[in-house]
Amino acid sequence: MRAMVLKDGNGIDHLHLETRDVPKAGSGEIVVRLKAASLNYRDLAMVNGLGRSNPSAPLVPLSDGAGEVVEVGAGVTRVKAGDLVCPQFFQNWFAGGPTLPGLLAVLGGPLDGCAQDYIKLSAEGVAKAPAGYTAEEAATLPCAALTAWRALVVEGGIKPGDTVLAQGTGGVSIFALQFAKAAGARVIITSSSDEKLERAKSLGADATINYKQTPDWAAEARKLTGGRGVDHVVEVGGADTLPQSFMASRIGGHIAVIGLLSGLVKDVNVAAIFSQNLKISGITVGSRAHFDDMVRAIDQSGIRPVIDKRFPLEEARAAFTTMQGASHFGKIVLNIV
Repeated sequence: MRAMVLKDGNGIDHLHLETRDVPKAGSGEIVVRLKAASLNYRDLAMVNGLGRSNPSAPLVPLSDGAGEVVEVGAGVTRVKAGDLVCPQFFQNWFAGGPTLPGLLAVLGGPLDGCAQDYIKLSAEGVAKAPAGYTAEEAATLPCAALTAWRALVVEGGIKPGDTVLAQGTGGVSIFALQFAKAAGARVIITSSSDEKLERAKSLGADATINYKQTPDWAAEARKLTGGRGVDHVVEVGGADTLPQSFMASRIGGHIAVIGLLSGLVKDVNVAAIFSQNLKISGITVGSRAHFDDMVRAIDQSGIRPVIDKRFPLEEARAAFTTMQGASHFGKIVLNIV
């Protein structure tokens, strides 16, 4: 089988396609024939060496994928051969709140991920895809979609009439837009591209802010809410955008801190947090139970992922270069079959 492997250093140029043996399922395990995988910013960070506990060890990247179960080991009853499944981002977080053991076993680093033809997993480490989804569509869900779902539904308790501000037009933010609209909420999207903002409007965004043209986008968000502020912020920017997220939020608003695109560390306006009684949630994807809940909601709502660009497995370097350039809208997918 083929596997795209990061070896002999870090960086996109260190990705190499190699041949490996097809794995065999042991007791309690399954083998999945992967058909598609998708890229997240975390995958790019891993390839570039950020967060790798053992940078010298070869790694098959990509946490997110989908494929068909082709072999089941002894004692497996959760899934059967032929099922379209999504390997879960956290292989040991099944339900309940996050714990240290549950957060350690992650696909795409430190565990080998989905940029390969076949993957062997515990049968507990997968979940079934939404009904009627293609493998391409299902491959976009485990990280980006589940992060948006947990941010707004699990931690945010979103309800009809709420206002959501989502930063940018990457995978998490577009899923946040879709989930928010399905919940009856109003959505404000920010971007530096008018073209992307127009595309967001076509998906249902109620208002948009070009943050290059309007650097004080927090003030603009307050204007768009009659001075009240937004109920939820999907905060993917990181250190540089967090202060504005504080100011864009209403009294008692919720900020889901997800990304670090603009940096890791900056002075924090503590007064803004307590004076506005803000609820700040750190979000690292979610559990298998969260995923199952999300799939049921997708089955009811009919939401389909937005896939912007597609590459074959052997062109993974080009896919990562596209991710690095931040020109995409929604998701980037690798077709494996």
